[in-house]
Amino acid sequence: MSRKTNRRDFIKQTAVSGCGAAASLLAVGLILPRTAEGVEEGPEYDWTKHRWVYLIDTRACIGCGSCARACRRENNVPEGRYRTWIERYAIPFDGEIHVDSPRGGEFGFDPDPAHQHVRKSFFVPKLCNHCANTPCTQVCPVGASFSTVDGVVLVDSKQCIGCGYCVQACPYGSRYFNPDTHTAEKCTLCYHRISKGLTTACVGSCPVGARMLGDRLNPDDPVVEILETERVQVLQPHLLTQPQCFYLGLDKEVR
Repeated sequence: MSRKTNRRDFIKQTAVSGCGAAASLLAVGLILPRTAEGVEEGPEYDWTKHRWVYLIDTRACIGCGSCARACRRENNVPEGRYRTWIERYAIPFDGEIHVDSPRGGEFGFDPDPAHQHVRKSFFVPKLCNHCANTPCTQVCPVGASFSTVDGVVLVDSKQCIGCGYCVQACPYGSRYFNPDTHTAEKCTLCYHRISKGLTTACVGSCPVGARMLGDRLNPDDPVVEILETERVQVLQPHLLTQPQCFYLGLDKEVR
């Protein structure tokens, strides 16, 4: 029998022993928060002085898809995959709620007969929630999924073995496999931009200001003021993942 171990064999072996080893490393603090492989921080960036949060105002979103298109361009997202997407909700006077997201809402939404006679309809942008208690990092057997000191959940593509545990563990469906690299990918909050003093591509492209990036450690940040003074919500709070993506005007029917 050949002593060579291919990628598939390695994944199988890791699935058996890697989870326990990773858990042990996490327990003793050997898998530490770090920046993503290949990401260059700005020359004056100190990640101990930032704690990033994201805010979406569903009352303002018009479903134009500018954010998803900007994200694809900025991050070279493969066709058919999305780091951020928009869902359209139609709440009828009676009957079941209708939810659609054609092509991730990237090119907007055409008129839909199901939305003609409804009590209300609205758009809900979604993305990785960058949870403080994230299940995806906990199940990664090699530490490729990790949280940075400044609160961003990232994937080290050079460490990822494509086992798929993190994709399955994410309750928000925000991760996907890159068909070319066979590694897990997701929203990074444009870490390569925010660490250089820029905002995310999606925030910068929104024509109505429905998306906002905030820094909890900046007391003058308008997002921080909103979080402290207005009623904000998170998706699926019962999961106790502590999402750091917050919503204004989130309807109770949204899931």
